[in-house]
Amino acid sequence: MKILFLGDVMGRAGRQAISDRLPTLRRDWKLDFVVVNGENATNGAGLSEAHAKLIFEAGADVVTLGDHAFDQKEMLSYCERETRIIRPLNFAKDAPGRGVRVFEDHRGRRVLVAQILGNVFMKRAFEDPFGYIDRALKPFNLGGAVQAALVDVHCEATSEKMAMGHFLDGRASIVVGTHTHVPTGDAMILPGGTAYLTDAGMCGDYHSVIGMEKAEPLRRFVTGMAKGRFNPANEDATLSGLYVETDDATGKAVRIEMVREGGKLQQSAP
Repeated sequence: MKILFLGDVMGRAGRQAISDRLPTLRRDWKLDFVVVNGENATNGAGLSEAHAKLIFEAGADVVTLGDHAFDQKEMLSYCERETRIIRPLNFAKDAPGRGVRVFEDHRGRRVLVAQILGNVFMKRAFEDPFGYIDRALKPFNLGGAVQAALVDVHCEATSEKMAMGHFLDGRASIVVGTHTHVPTGDAMILPGGTAYLTDAGMCGDYHSVIGMEKAEPLRRFVTGMAKGRFNPANEDATLSGLYVETDDATGKAVRIEMVREGGKLQQSAP
């Protein structure tokens, strides 16, 4: 199975890049399944219903969220109605929506998608991510109950993401980090057959400070004082993420490639 994961969609630039380029990538790369993290798509803070629909129309099969899952209040009800939205498993016990779900690709192959929030350096403490994901994956053996499983690990700390990758090695086809908006260079297949990348990066304008226009973040760093609000940078965006091919019989990864398409970063594609 050919699977594409794209990192955090950041503001209008990220949405435009998804709309313009994802349909072509889906066709040219003959993708079977596409997952997009959309939690910053609406002005850098959450995801609106309209912007979720735009990402689906561009070719995403599933959209994951993150710690900003419910910054847009309409998501509280929309994620209950739209089963293709996945919010973090451990966000809160009474959070609406689902943190794990099994989907089917165009050939009927079953793909599990889950998301988990880390704790290290995050703004608030969430429930134990390791225990939550362990329980969520237990009923779904790779190559049996599901042909592939993807886990979006939404964390600040690289160490926590790496630990999660090793914890899930052999139990998930793909473990990919999100949240920092900076792509890491450690794409690899772990010993148990899990494709791993510490952070997929963002789909946004990299001539920025993690997707925001430079002036206000620089002012705060230099002076220690805020003068205005953060606004997403809206020049040409790079689509950043991960391409993985899996074996249907085992669910294990057999090929992994980093993706950087368009915009200002050095390009990389399968």
